[in-house]
Formats: sequence, structure tokens, C-alpha cells
Amino acid sequence: MNRMVFALLIPTLSTSTLLQMFSHHWLLAWLGLELNTMSILPVIMKTHTLEPTEAATKYFIIQLLAGALILFASTLNAWQSGQWNITASPSPVVSNIILAAIMLKMGIAPAHMWYPDVIQGTTMTTAAVISTWQKLAPLALLYLTINHMQTNTLLLMGITSALIGGWIGLNQTQTRKILAMSSIAHMGWLLTALAMNYNPQNPNIPLPFMMNNRRFPSPTHHNHKNLKDLGTAWSQSPTLMTFTSMTLLSMGGLPPLTGFMPKLLILKELITMKTPIVATILALASLPSLYFYTRMTYIATLTTPPSTLSNKYKWRLKTNRNHNPTMMTTMAIMLLPLTPLLYTPY
Repeated sequence: MNRMVFALLIPTLSTSTLLQMFSHHWLLAWLGLELNTMSILPVIMKTHTLEPTEAATKYFIIQLLAGALILFASTLNAWQSGQWNITASPSPVVSNIILAAIMLKMGIAPAHMWYPDVIQGTTMTTAAVISTWQKLAPLALLYLTINHMQTNTLLLMGITSALIGGWIGLNQTQTRKILAMSSIAHMGWLLTALAMNYNPQNPNIPLPFMMNNRRFPSPTHHNHKNLKDLGTAWSQSPTLMTFTSMTLLSMGGLPPLTGFMPKLLILKELITMKTPIVATILALASLPSLYFYTRMTYIATLTTPPSTLSNKYKWRLKTNRNHNPTMMTTMAIMLLPLTPLLYTPY
């Protein structure tokens, strides 16, 4: 891709997301979502091969369908209420259509089938953008309309997403698909937190996005496409793989790492709200995710290839050492002692 074109797409991508996040008019919100979709499509297919083109096509169709649902719901709401304000109380039918569109845009179960295929067909850097930045706009729209959503429906979708993300991730060997299923599972936890009317200043919302952004650099840095490639990762960069392994365990929610903090706080609020069954199901749903993260850590740091003669000697090749993950790594694995400072009850 031409650098001038790429330099134009990135500000457009950022501006469209901010336009949606700060708008209270349905048409402006819809316009921001569509600009956001059109800006990311050339980035997805910048390598001009079959897989990125297929991923871009799937992403375009899904996002177009979700955008059409949002436009239809907002038009129906304006017809019924006479106003285009996002925070206005819509009818139950309009609320359900908006919720379905947002779930489709974010890849939350049961509208998640497109998400692993799109992540698998892109580069690691683009996958990190789709898993973090691209979810901010629909998440902001969900937060603006969540007071009109049914709490039981949100909790059911959150539990379903956490369960499906963990179960399907157990059977994956491709690194990007494992990270995609883990993102689906964490979206379930995030949806559960929003269903409890959480204060957005609490760490449950920014921490998963921050750790999602941190877990992608190592596979991007060494081109680890599957679990077999992780077997040679330690000899390439022991320091980077040590911090990456700790980040993976943190994403699984293993104490005393940072990833345990949002899950602990969500479970605490569920118990406070006297919903122990939901808390128990979510706690059990996190075990599959912890298992396949532990498996990735074990393969990356505690094993070596059984026969190096049949593999390429990647550790003899020149690699780029410019990546400096110090601050992000520290935040991803060492913030648990600051929980009382960061947590503000609503």
C-alpha cells in the first residue's frame, strides 16, 4: 500500500471512531460507523493476496448488515418518537434491533462466526486493530443505549459469549484464531460488566483492551502463525517471550497478574447483586481460556522442537529488535496491587 494512502486512512479511521463516540444524533453515529468500516477495509487487504481479500469481503458484508440494521432501527425510532437523539427511550423492538446490530459489529456470541475467519485472514497488526480500536465505536453506542436494553438479555449474551469463546478456543491451533476466540470470551465479561451499569471509569473496560493490544506484538514480531511456531520462539527472543508468556497468563485471569483484576471485580459485583449462579457460570467459563493460554505459555517457554533438522533455523535469521513493550507489559501484568486505588464503586 502506498504510504500516502496509508497515512490518509489512519487519521480517517481515528476521526470516524471519535465522531461516533461523541455524537448524540443517530445519523451522525451511523455515519461514523460507516466511515470507520470503509477506512479499515484497505488496511485489511493491503497485502493483495487471497486470504486478506476474503477477510475484507466478509468484514464488509457483516459491517454493512449491522449498519443497515442500525439505520433501520434509528429511522423506526424517529418515526415513532419524532426525535433522533440516541439517549431517547426507544420501543422494545427498536432496542432489540440495535442490540443485535451492536452484537454483530463487535462479534459477540451468538453473532460471532465471522470474527475468527476475519482475524485469521489478516496480519497480526491489523488483527490487533480489529480486536481493540474497531470495537470502541460500537461499545460507545452500546453504553449510550444500554439503559434501554433488557438486563437479562445482556447477561445471557455475556454468558454465552464467555462459554463459546472458551470452548471453541480449546480446539484451535492457529494463533490468530486462539486470540480471536479469547477476544470473544472477554467481550462476554465486558458485556456482563456493562449489564450491571458499571461506571466507565472502572478498570473492567480499559484493561481488556489494553491487554488485547499487548498480546499481539510477539506473534507479529516473530511471525508465529500456529502453536508449532511457538516452539522455536524462545531461542529467538527469551526476554520478549518471557513477558509475552506472563501477558498470556494475565489474559487468562491467573492471579496475581493484572488480568485477574477485572474478573475479580465483576464476580464481586455479581455476588453483591445476589446472582451467584451467574457468577459461578462465568468463573467456570474462564477455565477453558486459562487452559489454552497456559498451553501456549508451555509450548513457547518450556518446550523445544523435537527435531530441529526438519525446521527452519529462525533464530539464525536477522530479526527486528526495535520493539519496546516495557510500559504496556508492566501494565498488563503488575497492576493487581493497585486494585483498591483504581476501583471506584458506582
